[in-house]
Amino acid sequence: MKKVTKLLLNKIPRPMLIKMSIWARPLIYQLFKGDEFYDPIDGKSYRKFLPYGYGKQRENALSPGTLSLERHRQMWLYLQNETDFFIKNHKVLHIAPEQEFLRKFKMMKNLNYISADLFSPIVDVKADILDLPFPDESFDIVFCNHVLEHIEDDAKAISELYRVMRPGGWGIFQVPMRNSLEKTYEDFSIKDPKERQKHFGQYDHVRWYGMDYFDRLRKAGFETEPNFYSQNFSEEEIRKYGLRQNEILPIVFKK
Repeated sequence: MKKVTKLLLNKIPRPMLIKMSIWARPLIYQLFKGDEFYDPIDGKSYRKFLPYGYGKQRENALSPGTLSLERHRQMWLYLQNETDFFIKNHKVLHIAPEQEFLRKFKMMKNLNYISADLFSPIVDVKADILDLPFPDESFDIVFCNHVLEHIEDDAKAISELYRVMRPGGWGIFQVPMRNSLEKTYEDFSIKDPKERQKHFGQYDHVRWYGMDYFDRLRKAGFETEPNFYSQNFSEEEIRKYGLRQNEILPIVFKK
């Protein structure tokens, strides 16, 4: 299974993987039904989760039913337990939406939900994050997960996210982070996909974010601080949900 998932990740373009997963997920779910792990996004239990990773693969990381990773399940639990996201009316912008999130969020009657991306085949609006086609202060909530590490001018992208968020709004901007790094490691002279994977963990990334990521967010005007939300759960719950204890959930607020 490790060899198969690694081959798919490295050889098949992501838009094609998204389309393939639509028909493959029901079959995969039937193969992995059980009671060892629980995906809070679909409310189903599994005997195991799938391995995932472009390089060294993490065991029990990818849920067969929703294709969610640890960071997605952590975000869902935060939204469910700590916010009014599922019960109050909100206008939401979701950049490069995760497939299962998009499907579920679009069905929620309390949300005016807009998805946007430059390449994804499943979004509402084709848009460049460096020049978003929305008026100032348009959205109550903005999600932008695992996008900024692909963009050299991340300061411009973050400023655009700030511009379209309303005062009093909030968002979640997840990125690949190494908590041991004080300063973000980036080198835009590295262009070769194999070298990028070696240096940044994935063939199309341009940086590893360090803890100064929060300074970058604050520089754009956001209020934020590191949130290790998974640490609110017991070790048994962390295992059952398939979470990572030291993964940071970057939550931002606009005054």
